[in-house]
Amino acid sequence: MTTQNCDKKLFLLDAYALIFRAYYAFIKNPRVNSKGINTSAIFGFINTLFDLMKREKPTHLAVVFDVGETFRHKEYSEYKANREETPEAIRIAVPYIQKILEALEIPCMWKEGFEADDVIGTLAKKAEKEGYTTYMMTSDKDYAQLVSEKIFVYKPATRGNDIEIWDIEKVKEKFEVEEPAQVIDFLGMMGDSVDNIPGIPGVGEKTAKQFIKEYGSMENLFSHASELKGKMKEKIEANQEIGLLSKRLATIETEVPIEFHYENFTVDKPNEEKVVELFEELEFRNMIVNFKKTYNLISEKEITAGTSNKKNSDSAQKSLFDSVQEDNANIEESDHWKTLENTEHFYQLVDTPTAIKLLKQKLLKQKVVCFDTETTSTNSLEAELVGISFSYEKGKGYYVPLDPDDKQKTNEILDVLLSFFNSEEIVKVGQNLKYDCKVLRRYNVEVKGTLFDTMIAHYLINPDGRHGMDIMAETLLQYKPLSIETLIGKKGKNQKLFSTVPLEQQKEYAVEDSDITLQLKEKLQPQLEKDNLKKLFEEIEMPLMKVLADMEWEGINLDLHALKEMSKELDTNLSHLEKEIFTQAGEEFNINSPKQLGDIIFDKLKLGNKPKKTKTGQYATGEDVLLKLAHKHKIIDQLLEYRQLQKLKNTYVDALPNEVNPQTGRVHTTFAQTVAATGRLASNNPNLQNIPIRTSRGQEVRKAFVAKDAQHKIISADYSQIELRIIAAMSKDPAMIQSFNEGEDFHRSTASKVFHVPMGEVSREQRSHAKTVNFGIIYGVSSFGLSEQTGLSRSESKQLIDAYYEAYPLLKQYMMEQVEIARKNGYVETLLGRRRYLPDIQSANSIVRSHAERNAVNAPIQGTAADIIKIAMIQIHQQMIEKKMHTKLLLQVHDELVFDSPDEEIEEASSLIKNTMEAAIQIEVPLLVEVGVGKNWLEAH
Repeated sequence: MTTQNCDKKLFLLDAYALIFRAYYAFIKNPRVNSKGINTSAIFGFINTLFDLMKREKPTHLAVVFDVGETFRHKEYSEYKANREETPEAIRIAVPYIQKILEALEIPCMWKEGFEADDVIGTLAKKAEKEGYTTYMMTSDKDYAQLVSEKIFVYKPATRGNDIEIWDIEKVKEKFEVEEPAQVIDFLGMMGDSVDNIPGIPGVGEKTAKQFIKEYGSMENLFSHASELKGKMKEKIEANQEIGLLSKRLATIETEVPIEFHYENFTVDKPNEEKVVELFEELEFRNMIVNFKKTYNLISEKEITAGTSNKKNSDSAQKSLFDSVQEDNANIEESDHWKTLENTEHFYQLVDTPTAIKLLKQKLLKQKVVCFDTETTSTNSLEAELVGISFSYEKGKGYYVPLDPDDKQKTNEILDVLLSFFNSEEIVKVGQNLKYDCKVLRRYNVEVKGTLFDTMIAHYLINPDGRHGMDIMAETLLQYKPLSIETLIGKKGKNQKLFSTVPLEQQKEYAVEDSDITLQLKEKLQPQLEKDNLKKLFEEIEMPLMKVLADMEWEGINLDLHALKEMSKELDTNLSHLEKEIFTQAGEEFNINSPKQLGDIIFDKLKLGNKPKKTKTGQYATGEDVLLKLAHKHKIIDQLLEYRQLQKLKNTYVDALPNEVNPQTGRVHTTFAQTVAATGRLASNNPNLQNIPIRTSRGQEVRKAFVAKDAQHKIISADYSQIELRIIAAMSKDPAMIQSFNEGEDFHRSTASKVFHVPMGEVSREQRSHAKTVNFGIIYGVSSFGLSEQTGLSRSESKQLIDAYYEAYPLLKQYMMEQVEIARKNGYVETLLGRRRYLPDIQSANSIVRSHAERNAVNAPIQGTAADIIKIAMIQIHQQMIEKKMHTKLLLQVHDELVFDSPDEEIEEASSLIKNTMEAAIQIEVPLLVEVGVGKNWLEAH
């Protein structure tokens, strides 16, 4: 089942819209510093930015600027011709704003020949395909045309009013349209005096809305112009060309040649020193406090200083217009950061045989020791050790340097330290310990005993936060660690260059990591107990870390020959499809060219009554457009299949062989425990959790994942409908529980109840609709969403949802109770106590609030499912070790586990796996696991 990821929140800011807005907010009382610079626009923009970050906590962010003339100016020389010259204060402000954004590590985006609207529109649409929820922050109404289920207009607060978020329903209400895309027709008809878009003479807002209601589009209006009367008829008939031009000018381009690489948009740690330097230059003294509060970089003393005078407070709850003036009192800022330079410490280099032996003796006497490896690579299967640091007391630590080019000497040193790493009595502390354990494993060193990973601990306490050591040190210890950039001049800790750094500097950097990580452990451990997360941490997440390390180490076998043959077969299929498409089209053309494809579909074949066009005037040919035309012509199905096969070939079949490790000949993914706030694991480099399964051709890729050799088989074990079973147990709905306990086909049982027909008379279509609502209800599916998925009308979808709640009344009650629990506590919990914090549950904005309400229902269900399979993985792993079995757990794909098993263990392993998974937790309904065996993953699934 595909679940909507609600954690990826992208904000795209229309720079000039916000800068002009900020400038005019201070127009009567401009802010001018001692150098005579008007800083109104800079101050207002940055204040708005910080307000946004504190309110909404975006995971991804970018600011988009306009640059020079665009394609619209070339098509219509009078475009924006009546705009006044940009005020000097704004021209001065923009370079400062861009410098500040650079220091904040927030990307500034633009594209020559296009406006900010176009860049934002393109990025929003690309992000939507990646599962992101995008908010376009602007005061410009034109953006309403881009609004969709996952794209919103985020209008900043105005005097006396809060922020406003436009969703589909808001756009429909405001513009009186049937869908957001019609906003383009509306704007084209009435024109825009600000942008000097002419529109149709004589057509104002009221008339444009009336035309939209009657005709739906500008083109349809023109085709029915003969039906009009009097002067309006004359104006419409006489101005069709200018009307279509106006529509093109008003259309936001969504195919700008710019890429959306999500990693470039993450909200990262700022360059604090540079930000403060810029604010001091601009004389933004209170803004420095606001900045540090926004990024959690502030001490209690600064908070007091910054908030003692309400007049000077940069509160996140105040809009730009509620705090028009900032008091310019000269507040002296003390250096509140603790650093290695101003903190007493004793870090010792341990680089002789005698010193290493003495260190080992010291380590063996400790109850808790933090260690950290320094290596040549972030890939644990390739990394060579450069050194290991140790700390067991605050402010003290030791560094053992190692030569990555002298493995024999490194092994000799590790032999001396082996008794420490093998000790079951000593608690080992670290940050991202799985990596260190895998690196040491390459040197035949096993890390035993109780482990405490600060990254995982912080993740449980603050699942939506960032869990890097630097950010934790700053927020929890008010300590600013050394930067690796100062040592090697490049980002990224584990680089080959680290081994070239002088030993004294290596020691300072490496030991500080262990020292600070140990201090973080002392902060995090009590919080785990306070939040009732200790059991989850000690009995699930930390044992699971060892399981994942073994899985990643083992890797999975890939049949490269099968993929090569599949690639050839796909080439043949694509070539055959290409010829069929050309036959249907009556000519050859570039299938991958949206323009050429659009001309064939809409101009030549005349498919679609009102085809959408992009801003450049070419037809839209996305998958959503083609799907709506599927029943009209054979070429559409062929095109959809062509695209599907092309993606399959490029993304998986041709890409997976490049992921094979040359040393092991296997594919080794990395499982991340601290990414998804729900508790689910993530897989990357490569992502093996998204291998296609929905289509028969996509499933063929799983054929290439094969057993170790001819004497082994793949075992696949999959929880059946686990989330539905969990919600039945958590809601305690008797009808749901009875259905599962009696082993009924739950989708058929639901269809029988909601359509009021006997079980034996439920049609395939009714069961399908029931299945959709069964899974959709967990994620707060609306009548609109259900209608889109099922093809039912909205009223039919609403009736189906109402009937569903009538059939399962306690489910509805449970969902309401979960929302109330979230409002009361600020979080919800899984059955095992995993928390999901929902600060937006109290939001005054209905859209933001409803999003949190859906998470209040969904997070405990999805999180409990994640917890259950983690328990099963730990128990299966442990039993197989105790029984000295050779069956290996290779992959976890949400509700499925994949194993590699010798033929002689197949029966025992299958039984052990099924029984353990089904008994992982006791709830009111039975957990059901389906187990399959085969030579490859597809055959086993």
